[in-house]
Amino acid sequence: MSDIQNLVTYDPFADTGNSGDSADQQSYIHIRIQQRNGRKTLTTIQGLPSQFDQKTMLKVFKKEFACNGTIVDDEELGKVIQLQGDQRIKVNALLVSEGEIDKKKIKIHGF
Repeated sequence: MSDIQNLVTYDPFADTGNSGDSADQQSYIHIRIQQRNGRKTLTTIQGLPSQFDQKTMLKVFKKEFACNGTIVDDEELGKVIQLQGDQRIKVNALLVSEGEIDKKKIKIHGF
């Protein structure tokens, strides 16, 4: 009976290489989308390196993507940039085009 495959536990985060360690998650830039209400969404950017000023990056994002945004202090995640709308692909392209951030350091989450 041990050959039943559907009863084996599976860790969906095992392929990411980190086991929930917050220090390891800080090495990546996470770009997520959150559903607000109806068709409205928020894009959150977490884990920007300390060499980038959060306020300056927010100003660049807002001007480049013609959207509004803010910086939110989270107890667990630190400072998180929130932008209106689905800006995941644009943020990724902008960060990679600057040349200072490797494409492998950016993780895009969402539906």
